[in-house]
Amino acid sequence: MDIVKVFGTNVRKYRTELAVSQEKFAEMCGLHRTYISDIERFQRSISLDNIQKIADAPGIETYKLFVEHH
Repeated sequence: MDIVKVFGTNVRKYRTELAVSQEKFAEMCGLHRTYISDIERFQRSISLDNIQKIADAPGIETYKLFVEHH
């Protein structure tokens, strides 16, 4: 399992379920749009603090960002 790809894929999944742009989602997380874009393109590792911010935006449990969906 490539954790960066699983995480990025899940961020995109939950963001699109909210039907918001990367810019709006980044605003909801208190992060920059390019940061969210980098995560969704598997280009960035991420701190635990920011993982929590991203989980809080759609109101999901943090672990769900790490579960691989098939």
